[in-house]
This record gives sequence, structure tokens and C-alpha cells, in this order.
Amino acid sequence: MIFPRRYFLGSSLLMLGGGLTDALATPLWKWKDSLLVESTTANQAPSQVQFVDVAQQAGLTIPNVWGGVDRKRSIIETKGSGLAFFDYDNDGWLDIYLTNGSRLDADWPNGKAPTSHLYKNNRDGTFTDVTEKSGLGLTGWQTGVCVGDYDNDGWDDLFCCFLGHNRLFHNNGDGTFTDVTHKAGLRQERGRWGAGCTFLDYDRDGHLDLFVCNYIKLDPEKIPAASETHYCQWKGVPIMCGPRGLPGDTNILYRNNGDGTFTDVSEKSGILKPGPRYSITAVSYDFDNDGWPDIYIAVDSEPSILFKNNHDGTFTDVAVMAGCAYNSDGHEQAGMGVAVADYDCDGWFDIFKTNFVDDTCNLYHNNGDGTFSDLTFPSGVGANNRYVAWGCGFVDYNNDGWTDILQVNGHVYPEVDRYNFGETFKNPRLVYKNLGNGTFKDVSSQMGPGIGERFSSRGAAFGDYKNDGTMSALILNLNDLPSLLRNDGGNKLNWIKIKLVGTKCNRTAIGARVRVITGKHAQMDEVHSGTSVMSQSDLRLHFGLGKVETVDLIEVKWPTTQKIERFAQIKANQILTIREGDGIVATFKPQTA
Repeated sequence: MIFPRRYFLGSSLLMLGGGLTDALATPLWKWKDSLLVESTTANQAPSQVQFVDVAQQAGLTIPNVWGGVDRKRSIIETKGSGLAFFDYDNDGWLDIYLTNGSRLDADWPNGKAPTSHLYKNNRDGTFTDVTEKSGLGLTGWQTGVCVGDYDNDGWDDLFCCFLGHNRLFHNNGDGTFTDVTHKAGLRQERGRWGAGCTFLDYDRDGHLDLFVCNYIKLDPEKIPAASETHYCQWKGVPIMCGPRGLPGDTNILYRNNGDGTFTDVSEKSGILKPGPRYSITAVSYDFDNDGWPDIYIAVDSEPSILFKNNHDGTFTDVAVMAGCAYNSDGHEQAGMGVAVADYDCDGWFDIFKTNFVDDTCNLYHNNGDGTFSDLTFPSGVGANNRYVAWGCGFVDYNNDGWTDILQVNGHVYPEVDRYNFGETFKNPRLVYKNLGNGTFKDVSSQMGPGIGERFSSRGAAFGDYKNDGTMSALILNLNDLPSLLRNDGGNKLNWIKIKLVGTKCNRTAIGARVRVITGKHAQMDEVHSGTSVMSQSDLRLHFGLGKVETVDLIEVKWPTTQKIERFAQIKANQILTIREGDGIVATFKPQTA
């Protein structure tokens, strides 16, 4: 029997389709029925969570440089870039990688050009700039970043997208990185505008493959001088042109050969069939619960893409048929960022996509039958259309067991500040609280000064940099200091965090799925690379538990073998390290928990 999709918008009670014994015995990803669970936390008083920007106190004092400050004459100056939370030194604490850009016609003195930066977590809420030692002080227009251990040596590596030539950096395990782009076979003959990227094991052979978005065909050497620039119009205002009218580019899929090198399989795999698109951000999850990773791509000003994995090394774009290429009115949108979660805990991954101003973001609900429904307005996330939206994430900021949404914004035209459009270049952030009944509430005004601060933001990454059970946000702000939004009060309710280590699957365990069951409440997530906008979040999986002090069951499904490991009666408020085949090999319990 297939249960129809239901939303009880006025009730916090959802009935379980089957007994709890059946739920525990049957892996969620094998179910054909939608799992409906009881909302145990929706009626509780909200946690007193406040987001406070502590970037400068934490040592993040290098500003971003990205194009003109008061005027943009080329689209490269508006796009901005991403950043990363990742544990580069394997000490169990999240470090920070910040990308950077340049300015048109800049003639930087020797050694003074802006560079990317790597910061080491000092485990006390502060970070130390270790860029010089690491070898990651990169110059140029760097856009996207994603993380994965491509050679399975136990150290997560870094892939960096650029306007020009992308670069793969091998983590040497001693705090340094080596550029292995040529050696790995990833050097393209002509320069391209790489945007977002994601590591995935699309053929489940235990080696991480790589998907790269390319945005627009733009030669940085041929950008017209300021005196020769021809401007377009937006609401009657002369602004830079694009993306419409500019040539889009095609995306790339690289297959990992298992020997430290990659082969471009874009044509063979079907990745090129949709043709050129203005692709920005890609994510990989198993959207149809068939055990194989699919790929969703947010596309600017054109239909977005959903590549279904055909299990034979090929993909088919099913976004139009699946209902996640356009909005509910059948219109193209200017897709920027992507967040994925099972927000209603029915056992299927849903999609949140950010878009341009005068349009809403999308919330695509997975119907469990290969299709999605655009529930932007019924869910409540369609309340805002006044911002250009970029980075986003499903984040359980108060640990009540329901993933909320945090979204960052920033206009692309500084010129709007000189006109009475009701729009500004710098914007606040947005937080939508998950009410546990299929709907969200805009609680931005209640979430502290870090949410109300105004910047023209782009990339955002999410993670627990304090290892105390609170999910914080790292945000890149155009031509400004970054923001580190510390979550104060988010661990008043209980939580569990899980780091997975593959042995037969890829070492980073990208694609591994975890299900956490407490009573009748079942949550799930997958280890994923590259999300939000061109960014990388914490590779560990975080689950809020509400008032529950013991997890009834944790299930881990490993991607290569599809084997499932189960762990029962696990105490809350700790970080577990689970190694494939060896079970729980380490635990960390913070003193504040």
C-alpha cells in the first residue's frame, strides 16, 4: 500500500504508518510507504537561541575583496564565492577555509594581492591563520570549494573552482597541501568559469568522483575597459549585463580512476545532454532511495537540473518530469544555492533552493514517487521575496529534532542604494523555524544580532566549530569581513553528532546514510560534499534530539556495499566516530553538554 502525501497544517500529530517494531526492523530507504511520525517537539516553547557574529574576536580579520565596491561593470564582480568548514588536520575540530577574489584592472604590488586563507581551530573559540605554511594562499577569482578524500589516504583534500583554471589540492597530512591538478588529470586546456562542485561516488566503486559546475563562458582577459563597457538595464537603471544574453557553459563529471587520477566522462555519462546552462551549485544525494547518488543543480535564469543515476555510469536529467526544474507556476528562476534535508521526517530528501529578488525561494517536497511538489507557499517559506538569496542550509539550530532553514542574502547591484526601489545592496539574514507539521515560521527578528546584521553575503557553511552541540554559520560577505555566527543557547536541548569513516567505501564516507530513531521520531541525513552556494559544510552529521536523553537506534547504511550497521541505546550529547565494519571507535562528550 502506498500512503498519499499528507500535511496536517493545523496539527502537530502525525500518525506512524506501521508499528514501531516494524520501523526499527525495516531500513527506511527500503520502505515503499511514506513514514509519518509523531511530532513530539512542535508544541514546546522555543529555545532562547541567539546568533552572535564573533568573527573578529575569533581571529577572522582579513576582508574579502571582490570587484568594485560602489559599481559593478562585469558579472564576475557580482557572483562572489564560497567557503568551507572542514577538519584539515584530523584533530576533531572544524577549521575554516575562506576564498577570495580580485578587482578588475587591479595592479597589485608584489605580495599584496588578496589571497584565500586557511585558519586552524584553536579549540577555544578562536582561529589561527596558517595560510602561509599550508600553501593555500591562492590568488585570482576563486569561486567554489568542496572537500573529499579523493585518494583514500585518510586526509580530506580540497578542490577549488576559479574563473580560469580549477585546482585540486592534496592534503599531505602535515598541515600542508600540494597542487596536483595536472598530475590528477583535471587541468582543462581552456580557461572556464568553475562555480560549485561536489565529490560523490556515482559508480559506488569506493573512490570519490567529482562533479563541477561551469557558469558562463567568460574570458577575463577580454572584459572591456571601464571606458568601453556597454551596460544593460534593470528597472531602468544601467547595470552590468548577464547572465541572460551571455553564453552558458556545460558541466563536467570526472571519474576517479582509483590511482590518484581522473577521467572526464561528461559525454559518456550523459552530463552534457541538457546543453549549456548557467549552473552555480551542485549537490549529490540519493533522492529516489534506490541506493545510488543523484545530482541536483541550481541553475541561474534557466531550468534547474536533476540528474537521476541510472546505475550504469550514466545519468538522465529528470528535473522537468520530477517537478523541480521550475516553480509551481512553470517559470524559470535564478537559482543560486541548494540545501537538502528530510525536513518533515517522511524518509525522503527534500530540496530548498534560493533565487533572485522579486521571486521566492523554493521548497520542493519529495513525494516518494520520483516527483516533487513546490510547497513554497503552503510551507510558509514563500513569505519573503525582497532579497537576492544565496547561501542556505537546513540547520536544527535549537536541537528540537526538526531541521530549520538559515538563508543569507545580498544584492548584486550596489546601484540600488541610490534609488527608491525598496531594496538595498546589504541585507539581513533569514531564519525559518520548522514547526514540525510541514510548515515553517519566519523567526529572523528573534534570532539575535548576527541575523539582523546587513551585508551583501554569498557563500555560507554550517557546522559545530565549538564541538558543544550547537550549529553555527560561517558567511562570506562581499568586500567585507566574514561573519562567524556563534550559536548561543542551541544546546539547551539534546543532540547527537556522527562522524563516519569509510573502509570499503570512500574514506570520507560521502553518500553514507544515517537514520536516528527516538521513539516514533525518525530523522535521516547523508554525508555530502559541496552545498549552500559553492561552499562546504561540516562533514559530520548532526541530529537534534529534543528532551530525549537516549537514542533508541542509529542505523548507518554504507554506500559501496549497501550494508547496514545498527547501534542501539546511545546516550545523547556526544560526538560518535563510526568506522565501517568496526562500529563506534571513538566518542567525545563536551564539558558543556
